[in-house]
Amino acid sequence: MNGVHDMGGMQNMGAIEYEKDEPVFHAPWEGRIYALNRALRALGKWNLDAWRREIELLPPAEYLRMSYYEKWVQIISTLAVKHGDITQAELASGKPAPDSPKVKPPFTAAMSSRLFSRGIPSSQDAKVRPIFRVGQRVRARNINPPGHTRLPRYARGKVGTLLRDHGVYTFPDTNAHFLGEKRQHVYSVRFTARELWGERASPRDSVHLDMWDDYLERA
Repeated sequence: MNGVHDMGGMQNMGAIEYEKDEPVFHAPWEGRIYALNRALRALGKWNLDAWRREIELLPPAEYLRMSYYEKWVQIISTLAVKHGDITQAELASGKPAPDSPKVKPPFTAAMSSRLFSRGIPSSQDAKVRPIFRVGQRVRARNINPPGHTRLPRYARGKVGTLLRDHGVYTFPDTNAHFLGEKRQHVYSVRFTARELWGERASPRDSVHLDMWDDYLERA
């Protein structure tokens, strides 16, 4: 979808603020939200792409106003209600209903490494053949899907050079909507800055994007 979250290449968004010795979390609640998000993901009711899709559905003004972890609070709250982990009333009150079911077995820190590493398929899959080859000139397809995509607007319709085949990965555009993993090859594609932004861009600069098979066509 073409939303405010797709900010690559946009101008006048302010300077990037560098914080020396920046902590992992700026407040204790951010660490708790990170852990809560990981714990809820372990239940397997939604995937990372569906999670990202929910962020894209935030109203534009709210998206720009919220901090990084404020977005996380909103997203995991929405997904937890949508998938039946909690009710809207429980979310509003901050307390579980007396008859609410409990997760069994209870999720513990000791279980985390086992749950988060299971079921991740290898990127090496001989059954899935690449459509493109290293060194080939390719064009990013000019698509404007109404749902989730990892193909940025500024690259659509632009021509680049395929530099590397990363292997086979789940296609986010279908996975975000629970329409199947549709595993396919992902490539590193180099686009010159002038190809992306015209002759006023630096001739020395380029951008490397990870592109799935379905994002590309032969140039």
